[in-house]
Amino acid sequence: MTAMLTDRYGLSISTASDAAREAYIAGCDGVLAAGAGDKARLRRAVEADPGFALAHAALARALFLMADVAGAREAAAKARALAAAATPREQSHVEALCLAIEGKPVEALAATRAHLAEHPRDAMVAAPATGVFGLIGFSGRQEREPEQVQFLETLRPHLAEDWWFQSVYAFALEEVGRLDEARDLIERSMAANPGNAHGAHIKAHVLYEQGEDRAALDYLDAWLPDYPREGLMHCHISWHIAMFALTLGDAARAWRIYQAQVRPGGAWGPALNVATDAPSFLWRAELAGEPHEAEAWQAVHGYTQKSFPRAGVAFVDVHRALAAVAAGDSETLARIVAELEERAASGRSPAGEVVPQLARGLAAYGRGDWPGAVAELEAALAGTVRIGGSRAQRDLIRNTLIAAYIKAGRAPAARKLVAAQKPERRPSVPVAGFA
Repeated sequence: MTAMLTDRYGLSISTASDAAREAYIAGCDGVLAAGAGDKARLRRAVEADPGFALAHAALARALFLMADVAGAREAAAKARALAAAATPREQSHVEALCLAIEGKPVEALAATRAHLAEHPRDAMVAAPATGVFGLIGFSGRQEREPEQVQFLETLRPHLAEDWWFQSVYAFALEEVGRLDEARDLIERSMAANPGNAHGAHIKAHVLYEQGEDRAALDYLDAWLPDYPREGLMHCHISWHIAMFALTLGDAARAWRIYQAQVRPGGAWGPALNVATDAPSFLWRAELAGEPHEAEAWQAVHGYTQKSFPRAGVAFVDVHRALAAVAAGDSETLARIVAELEERAASGRSPAGEVVPQLARGLAAYGRGDWPGAVAELEAALAGTVRIGGSRAQRDLIRNTLIAAYIKAGRAPAARKLVAAQKPERRPSVPVAGFA
């Protein structure tokens, strides 16, 4: 009997084609590293062996990450049909990946956990549950950050020396404040695969948390030029560069990066990234003392409403509200708040009441109601973790509260808020009037 071929993790795969195997491995590594060209490689795998179920599932994942939901679901359906003739592991692999693509995150996470209990080296199945936008990151649970660490701890005995695992584990550790461990891991990961875009992004997060804005900017400036603009992470890494430049006092450069690589119509990015990074930059620029850019806000507001006309993803919903506030669209803002309140009251929002609470707090800030903004944002701050996203991204809320304190004549409360954060967190506070 001919031995089955295996993937990079030593797992058997149901294809007899060496060409399909090589293209599949390269494509999967591209997905895990957010590398440009992953879809082309996976399409070559499918062409080399049209009956290769895992290649279709990996292609579905790649398409889904690039926001081609229709294409992803078509590829997922093909994978499901072909998996009937594959091994039990491959059937379970396809099931876990396809459930997430089919819009069933709770079922997908349960299937992922069950699969990894049997096959803990299956990185492609583990990947959708990692990161701040993953199945755990967007679960809406208050304890999702330690849950992410625990999820990865179970895989560590099997994947500790793998560059992909080291990068996602570093991110999870960074988010719970274990910064020295995270920095060591991400350095090891990037040494093994310097082109890992997720890893470059994660290293920037670690440096941000340690207050090393200049080191972070220098690192990304050196890393990004070799990464294609069509890469999954180009827009978001550019957002980080713009934010570091703003924090370091180079507002002119921050605006150039925003215009060329972050705003709607700039560098390509999935709608979720554009609809959150663009309003985040504009809002945080104003917090840092930059003037209100009405035209830019109108463009961002129009983009967020067109891309996400209804509530459903808490992290996006907060930024939709933010854009409506800054654009002065009180009618749309009222509709968003009402929709968020209804979802929370009916139990349809995993993140619960914190989402409309944040929207109300941002609305109060926008109309200059500093006591109202303080009251809502103070009440929501501890629960903001439930909306998803990283600590760096959620600092938008903390910094808005700091600005509200200052505008309300309560500078000591702003200083107390910063002093009260966990001692391992040392991010800069680019808020005008805060010293």
